[in-house]
Amino acid sequence: MITIGVLADTHVPDRKRRLHPEIIPLFEERNVQLILHAGDITVQGVLNQLEKVAPVMAVRGNQDVLMNRKIPNKQVITVGRVRIGLTHGHGNWRLYLRDKYEQLFEGPGKFSKWEQRAVKQFEKDDVDVIVFGHNHDPLIRYPIDGRIIFNPGSAAKQVLPNKPPSIGFLTIDGTKVTPEIVFLSDKKFGEEDEQDHPSTEIIPVERESFFKRLSATIKRKK
Repeated sequence: MITIGVLADTHVPDRKRRLHPEIIPLFEERNVQLILHAGDITVQGVLNQLEKVAPVMAVRGNQDVLMNRKIPNKQVITVGRVRIGLTHGHGNWRLYLRDKYEQLFEGPGKFSKWEQRAVKQFEKDDVDVIVFGHNHDPLIRYPIDGRIIFNPGSAAKQVLPNKPPSIGFLTIDGTKVTPEIVFLSDKKFGEEDEQDHPSTEIIPVERESFFKRLSATIKRKK
């Protein structure tokens, strides 16, 4: 039996100064053998912390333009007899900017479009599970074709109010895959609770510096 830790949209440090303090202890408690990050990592320090627990496979999200490490937009990962498709779910920059335009003038729209977009990315791949993030809303779905669609939700903040941050687990036993979503405490986490939760370090990137680098990178891409 293999247990995989799954998370997405950690957004450190653009939205949070650190990983949620419950993530590392939960992964250690469940003795995960692999960690999947479905994008919007933002800085390398997040992956460095996770790699202290288990090997990490990650994909690039729309907020990961400053990542020095080469990270693909999608991956197909074989674990035992199970093939997992991993993607962020935003598609590409053209689709992402179109989504932003639609949200500005038409509202957020249906979450299902990001699920459908993630599924489409693997229509030519023989996968048993599709893992995605991006829309900050946890999901477990069993479509009629047998593939599990899994979104662990945001480990920083969900898009809907009154829904706490979350992570996920995939337990693999032969060809059987059991997905699970675990909700984290919804209290604020940052510098103020560092003494109470030494398991996660504050990522040493100043917000002002981060946003200056992000702005410069976007200008170079234009």
